[in-house]
Amino acid sequence: MKIEVVYALPHKTELVRLELAEGSTVQQAVEASGLLAKYPEIDVRKNKFGIYAKLAKADAVLRDRDRIEIYRPLIADPKEVRKQRAAEGKVMKKGAGDEAGAAE
Repeated sequence: MKIEVVYALPHKTELVRLELAEGSTVQQAVEASGLLAKYPEIDVRKNKFGIYAKLAKADAVLRDRDRIEIYRPLIADPKEVRKQRAAEGKVMKKGAGDEAGAAE
């Protein structure tokens, strides 16, 4: 079966096309891709994987034409980032009203 393994980096994306035997798993595909040797920061025990943007376990069995995605760890907690943006937005709204009144 034909599959793809993708690893997205900040400035480029690595895509490896493989032919594997029926019944192969996500982990087997990642190992066969050669990306583990090229990018030692990938840890099959810690990194998360997906098949077409849906989380998948390392032992998930693949189907023909699947695309395995290797996800990098998050550098910031998304909830915390949203809270900070919301707080900044409130400050900007208050500040914008004051500036508009002062300009008149």
